[in-house]
Amino acid sequence: MHSHIHKLHAISNKASRLILGLMSGTSLDGLDIALCKISGHGKHTECEVLKFTTTDYCDEYRSNIQTIFAKADGNIEALCMLNAWVARYHARLVNAALAEFGYSAIDIDVIASHGQTVYHSPLEQHGKAEFANSTLQIGDGDHIAVLTNIITLSDFRQKHIAAGGQGAPLVMYGDYLLFSSDTENRIMLNIGGVANLSFLPRAGDIASVFSSDIGPGNTMMDAYVQTHFSPLHYDKDAIIASKGKVSKVLLNALLDNAFFAQDFPKTTGPEVFNLAYLASALNASKCESLSHEDVLATLCEFTAQCICKSILKICKHLPSLEIYASGGGIHNPLLTARIKHKLSLQMPQATFASTQALSLNPDAKEAVLFALLANETLCADGLSFSSTQNNMPSVTMGKISFPD
Repeated sequence: MHSHIHKLHAISNKASRLILGLMSGTSLDGLDIALCKISGHGKHTECEVLKFTTTDYCDEYRSNIQTIFAKADGNIEALCMLNAWVARYHARLVNAALAEFGYSAIDIDVIASHGQTVYHSPLEQHGKAEFANSTLQIGDGDHIAVLTNIITLSDFRQKHIAAGGQGAPLVMYGDYLLFSSDTENRIMLNIGGVANLSFLPRAGDIASVFSSDIGPGNTMMDAYVQTHFSPLHYDKDAIIASKGKVSKVLLNALLDNAFFAQDFPKTTGPEVFNLAYLASALNASKCESLSHEDVLATLCEFTAQCICKSILKICKHLPSLEIYASGGGIHNPLLTARIKHKLSLQMPQATFASTQALSLNPDAKEAVLFALLANETLCADGLSFSSTQNNMPSVTMGKISFPD
């Protein structure tokens, strides 16, 4: 047996594993690094987050990624070079985080790296019947493995697509493993660059569980702030949006997209919901003269409506519902206030809290997810999931890179 395979075998047979989950989202704000102690697998998974940090990206990282990010046409040379550059950048952040945590490479069993999404294009979006769903994350796992001296699992989304899924959202796997409940109907809401949710009905089997993107989260608001309020990267505490007024005309134009009529599950991204989309809506609604504050307030309302409409469509007739939120959007007080207000009027039986109520740091949730996916690849001895009907194919995800 090759020593690499022997080591994987030994890791999979341990009572628990230390897995470092890495997540870099479309908001390009920083790298989430979660050190997880995981035992078991499938519905018997237990996960303790030992350490967590988010390391902010430098301006160079953002500017480099933005040369190719969510662009249908781009520079192939830049894409090629950035695939390695991103990985090496992330590896440096990992090494620094481990030193800060008080751990060394020999302590860590594996790294689970999401990489950096640069383009996401499901069939419903590109509309070309001869091509399948597609997605691309850069930050090659081999570079991370070599520079950290830790076995690395990466590129998780490709297997999902190969097995008939859309490559996103993948939160359903971790949500199902950790948060299914026999007593609560739950929505696990994540408000990142894109907003998505997992529906976990009380005592539901896997066939009734699904996850779906539901529209823009922070992506359009952040892009607007970066364009018109530089050097700000986002509207901290919604200070700017709170000064504006929502334009109903613009809001209706923003909501006029075929994506919102598609059945669940579905997927989207900043390839659709971006500043060009906003410009088209401003033109269609004849709102080009709106103040920047009013536009930002309307974008915030747009995100809130996308979220609430989706929750109502799925759960309106349930006698009770607990919503647990995560992601950067939960730190936007105007957005969370609008969501709570809308739900209180139309679905008073619903409660809204962060995943902290379930003992999980809401900022760490997606990084933890990829640690869980890596654990399933290493340890699952049977199929934890059942079918593609809910965009949840039962496959092991993540390509394995060895450090030597």
